Amino acid sequence: MSPEQPPAAPYTALELLVHGVGGTTPQGMLNDPRIVRITGDETAAVYRRVDDADAEARPDDYRGRPVPEAYVWCNLTSGNGARALWLLLLPFMVVNLAHWMRPTVPDSRTRTVRLHGLLVRLVSLTLTVLLVAAACEVALDLVAWQCAGTPECAAENSWLGFLSPTGSDDGWWSQPGRRLALASLAPAALTGLLWYLSHRTWSAYESQRPMSEGGAPRDDSDDNGRPALGRPGFWYGRRLVARLRAAHTAAGLLTVAAGVGVSAARHDREDGGPAALETLGLLLTATLVAGAVVVIWVVCHRGRSERHLDRQLDATLVRWLPLGSLALLALTLLYAGWSRPDWQSGHRLPGGGTFGGIALVQGLLVIALGVVAHLLYRTHPDTRTAMRGLAGPAVAMLACALGGVMSGGVAQRVADWLDGTEKPIDGPPVFLTWQASVIPPLIVVLLALFGWLARRTGQLRRAETDKVGLDYPSEPQDAERTQRIARTRAMAALTDRAPRIIGIISTVTLLLGAVALVGAMTTDEVPGDAAQGTYAFVEGAAETAQALGSWLIGVGFILLVTWGRRAYRDPSARRTIGILWDVGTFWPRAAHPFAPPCYAERAVPDLTWRMATWTGTTGGRLVISGHSQGSVLAAAAVWQLTPSVRKRVALLTYGSPLERLYGRWFPAHFGSAALSSLRREVDCWRNLHRATDPIGGPVRLPGDCGPPVDREALKDPLSYGRTARHPLPEPILGHSGYQADPAFAEERRRLLARLRPDVPGPRPEGGPPESAAPEPVAAPDSDSVAAPDSVAMPDGGVLQPGPGADGEPQGSSGRSSA
Repeated sequence: MSPEQPPAAPYTALELLVHGVGGTTPQGMLNDPRIVRITGDETAAVYRRVDDADAEARPDDYRGRPVPEAYVWCNLTSGNGARALWLLLLPFMVVNLAHWMRPTVPDSRTRTVRLHGLLVRLVSLTLTVLLVAAACEVALDLVAWQCAGTPECAAENSWLGFLSPTGSDDGWWSQPGRRLALASLAPAALTGLLWYLSHRTWSAYESQRPMSEGGAPRDDSDDNGRPALGRPGFWYGRRLVARLRAAHTAAGLLTVAAGVGVSAARHDREDGGPAALETLGLLLTATLVAGAVVVIWVVCHRGRSERHLDRQLDATLVRWLPLGSLALLALTLLYAGWSRPDWQSGHRLPGGGTFGGIALVQGLLVIALGVVAHLLYRTHPDTRTAMRGLAGPAVAMLACALGGVMSGGVAQRVADWLDGTEKPIDGPPVFLTWQASVIPPLIVVLLALFGWLARRTGQLRRAETDKVGLDYPSEPQDAERTQRIARTRAMAALTDRAPRIIGIISTVTLLLGAVALVGAMTTDEVPGDAAQGTYAFVEGAAETAQALGSWLIGVGFILLVTWGRRAYRDPSARRTIGILWDVGTFWPRAAHPFAPPCYAERAVPDLTWRMATWTGTTGGRLVISGHSQGSVLAAAAVWQLTPSVRKRVALLTYGSPLERLYGRWFPAHFGSAALSSLRREVDCWRNLHRATDPIGGPVRLPGDCGPPVDREALKDPLSYGRTARHPLPEPILGHSGYQADPAFAEERRRLLARLRPDVPGPRPEGGPPESAAPEPVAAPDSDSVAAPDSVAMPDGGVLQPGPGADGEPQGSSGRSSA
């Protein structure tokens, strides 16, 4: 069916439902197995019930109730089993979040804001180099250099036999340079895979152009005072992602070339090789340095462009940078493969200090990022901002730690797998061994934090126990029921402790990383005869920590891979991982091009187009109803509308993390100033929340220009015990089932009444005019469900006709959708 609708009567209303994280089915959202797709494709689409497909042509049939319509976007994130492998890109996703966590600042601090983004992009670049360097460590150093160069190790691993030097029967591949050249194909292929995934998702996500006429701000409108999410180019990052993809791909290929070429050049320079090879090695080394400088310049030169739609791509230099790096890599492989009969591999591959150098650079960049974030926070302090503006540096530090753990885990496991001979290989670089040794202390800190959380939960539970009785004063108390409600509230309140936990973990990680770096730098300087007394005890403790940390880091990586494989096969596990991406990939790829793609760059334009075209062609009223993460998408889409469209649109959010999570962690885009601006612009906005909800919460906006946005916290459960109205025990719904509460239908009715053009008179505080339309009914569901066929009971409850699409009784499901 075409999205263009026939003109409708002024009282026609549409409820556009947007589900939360974890996804759902359109049948479940609309409470009807018979649905029809109105517009969209298999990835994201708008659906209606079959009976409502031509609702605009029958306006009299919909007097007093809205037409339900469902926007389903879950396939943008977790719909494909292969996307479970994105779990391995977790560090890239986390560091991309750090870009968006800067504090709120006035427009006069644009240079400092640009510096903040620049530092995050540099940290992201080091993560790419770290990942490729880890692949080089495994393929080049452990396999091709150490194991293949050791006859005992090569004999133990027969698949390496053709690479091993065996005296008079040496094969063509037995020379170290040729072995390195062959092994370099693995990290080069990894870099190519990352480029391919980024390019494919770039074509599907970043190439979706936002609406620029009729509904959203035009390219060069005067939007200097608008929040960032309302700017025309915010959801169009095509140029920046293409630029960063070229730079990071080139950085990966140059890292592989350096791993092969520097070793060969060092041999030619120190062992008196042919003058021509020595000169060529110097030229290649200089070219690698020049390429690295160009990559850094490309990353630093340009950031995001949000005030207009930037439809152009960068110059030829940027677009051809990966191809030039690939040509340099090919030339380096030919240089390394030149015959050098006297070249023998032994011990570790030269360049083992690379990982320590990367860690040092990352630590300095994170510290500099912390200084910049603190300066930004001082210009506009807000007590609700997480970690006083230092959330970005803390998350960037965690991304670096994740990258280090994954890199070290791969290297340690491969080394243990290869090292099964009487003459063991040297193994990974010293820094990776020291890095493993700090894992046990970090585990101790985590256990202490969990103990503190358990203690804090007990305190909150005891405090909530007294409040439960006050919320249900007319019902007989049951100790077990009271404890269950109080425990749920206490567990939900732990979400607000996340900033303190992240701050402690990131600080400890930074300090332990410094200890590992110092330990790796001083290991070779310890006197050989200092093996008694205190030093012997310290050395033994360090060796024990290194062994335990190596085992833990390897097990952690294996669990990560196993979880990804299970998610590829198991739809339920895939749904769980999909929730992680739903939360982490809302933001555009502004720092790392290899992060999982931003689904909002497709979802927000979809919602904007639908709202603008429907209100423009029908002249009707529209309530966009968002649950959980759907409320964030709904708010972002409303920001993109022009005032002429926005005056026909109302916003209803429930279980919403807009202020509790996004406002605290991303204050520049969802802080109090941005949400207050949205409140003034949209005018009709109501938010529902519960004390038992661990994700959603109030938006904390006063009613200085109309009714307050937040309704008083809803009771959960609706009934404490068995009553005449609720003869069966009511579940504790927490984050789900908001539409089962009669307050949902009441607030929707009030929003539609405020939008009615035929209702004169002032808007009373906290309620609609008396002549408002009759209250429609709602159906409960864990995400977003409308139930036009449900029956309103005289006591305010809702009687459902039958089970939902997933087979669970409607209104009684305690399943959480986030």
